Amino acid sequence: MRLETGAPSMTDVLIPDRMGRNQRLERLDAVIDWDRVDALLADVHSSRDGRPAYPPLLMAKVMLLQQWHNASDPEMEDALYDRLSFRRFVGLSFEDATPDHSTISRFRTELGRLGLARAIFDDVNRQLDDLDLVLKHGTIMDATLVDAQRSDPPFGAPADAGDADAGWTKRGRSKRYGYKVHIGMDQTSCIVREAALTAANINESDVAEDLVSGDESAVYGDRAYYSRERSRRLRSRGVKDRIMKRASKHNPELKPREKTRNLLISKLRAPVEKVFGTLKRSYRYERVRYEGLARNETEMLFKLMAYNLRRADVLLLQRQHA
Repeated sequence: MRLETGAPSMTDVLIPDRMGRNQRLERLDAVIDWDRVDALLADVHSSRDGRPAYPPLLMAKVMLLQQWHNASDPEMEDALYDRLSFRRFVGLSFEDATPDHSTISRFRTELGRLGLARAIFDDVNRQLDDLDLVLKHGTIMDATLVDAQRSDPPFGAPADAGDADAGWTKRGRSKRYGYKVHIGMDQTSCIVREAALTAANINESDVAEDLVSGDESAVYGDRAYYSRERSRRLRSRGVKDRIMKRASKHNPELKPREKTRNLLISKLRAPVEKVFGTLKRSYRYERVRYEGLARNETEMLFKLMAYNLRRADVLLLQRQHA
């Protein structure tokens, strides 16, 4: 059973139309065909027994709001009580009951259990592709570290001493404990098309195939992604290999032209650093909020969806004023 929400109450009718309006939220709401997302969530909270549940699409939109406003579950509960524009975006009338923080948490856990965040992320990206926002001139692969939610266990301690799904890695002399966010970003639009979350100790090259969409003209990456076999596979599919080369026992010293090629590729893949900067600065994504891979992957995918939708809003406004 599900709660019936969104029906205008007498209070909604009396509120002046201009009150509680948020133009950006209204534009973002209009970008996506939410019926398609709702269909993906059809089996969530669909039991006929027990307490009526909030519509899953409403809860998914609550989770998007959380990413745009860096809100914890209790903060999101308060914001839904307080902000009329938020209620309109998710589909709550003025007098509808508001989901509490535990309801939001349970919904996130359920999405992680069912793996539905990935399906929603993929469908939203297909809709952005249908709007001709994804140009497919190239995919830029890269990864960034985010700290675990729990305090660092001693370096080298058993996994169950901290978050069992997190891991240690070393960058130079510094050690980091947490996760690694891997993305494949459309070179021209800067929309993130593919993503994966792993423990921090997983090598970038191990995830590279999951970051290639298959319809791009070229693939860009730093030295961590280079392998002869990967270059061969890309060329066999008609995709230009733009992965920086690295020295090896078979090629201990790069040739001058290879160094020049690496320098040119480095400049072309630079925009991915701006995306990571936005995620860490504007979305506060320097530390995961939860414990365990499933819940943190759900958070990552919703964070990237939120970023992609705002990026799409910018691109559509630019198109409108061109």
